[in-house]
Amino acid sequence: MGLKTFIAKRIVYMVILIWLAVTVNFMIFVLMPGSPLESYIGRLSGRMDPARIQLLKEHFGLDKPLHERYIIYITNLITWNFGDSYFSGSVSVAMADKMSRTLELMGLATTITITLGVLIGVIAAHTRGGAVDGTLVTGSLLTYSVPIFWLGWIMLYIFSIQLHWFPLGGMYPTSWAVPGNWPSNIFEYLAGRLYHLALPTATLVLFSVGGWILLARACMLESMTEDYVVTARAKGLGERTVLLKHVLKNASLPIITSVALSFAGMIGGAIITETVFNYEGMGRWTWRAIGQTDLPVLAAVFYVTTLTVIIANFLADLIYGVVDPRIRYG
Repeated sequence: MGLKTFIAKRIVYMVILIWLAVTVNFMIFVLMPGSPLESYIGRLSGRMDPARIQLLKEHFGLDKPLHERYIIYITNLITWNFGDSYFSGSVSVAMADKMSRTLELMGLATTITITLGVLIGVIAAHTRGGAVDGTLVTGSLLTYSVPIFWLGWIMLYIFSIQLHWFPLGGMYPTSWAVPGNWPSNIFEYLAGRLYHLALPTATLVLFSVGGWILLARACMLESMTEDYVVTARAKGLGERTVLLKHVLKNASLPIITSVALSFAGMIGGAIITETVFNYEGMGRWTWRAIGQTDLPVLAAVFYVTTLTVIIANFLADLIYGVVDPRIRYG
């Protein structure tokens, strides 16, 4: 089986997997107890005349038989038409806005986390059994085990309330809300955004970097005793070359999978962190939709998240063949 055949089969497999995932999501929403329309009406006034209720059912497609709703649901997902939220208008428009904000936060945090985690994991593996390794492993377990909301509160208490170095939350300086005070150049805009991204990004990095350190360390230790490593050292290669070009490269397959899934998971946002820091991204939007039983929003979020995870797995499989020459598709 050549590369083209492999890609064709994986694409077919991806299509089937996506169809199964969205079908399961549809059934979950259908089988959920209670009526989203009743919840919507209750949040408005608690009372509504039957004619108005019928109009709402027709607008949201709740008056149609189950099989018709399923066909409309699949068609809308394929055409990227997510319909209207029960509370906030077009889902597609709102998602584009929330997703851009989340990608700023999660993209920055994920890139820093993976880079630091892998590099520190290499150092921990190189100094295995020593004081540095013990300190790094203990610190990783400590930061990875504490609740992230507690870590966020500590960051806010120290750096916002006590030291007044950073704001308590939000995405922009409050002065920008005044008409005419929006930044006039890109540098002023970036400075203001980074100022508000600092604490939530640091919280996500502190919480997640420990897992990457432990993963990289475990992968490195598994490969450091292989014969090719001994041969590389016997040839007189420097320790840095041995660690990065030989050990890490051959131990990177589990890391590649985790990297792909991490970047795919960015789309869903960070529900707890965004809530703690009052950051209006995908995570907080999803959390609000759960509380409001806003099914169109939840269906769109689950679909996009499923899509990105499946595509990320596919890309990881392709990268395997580039990183590890032992992998063949034929």
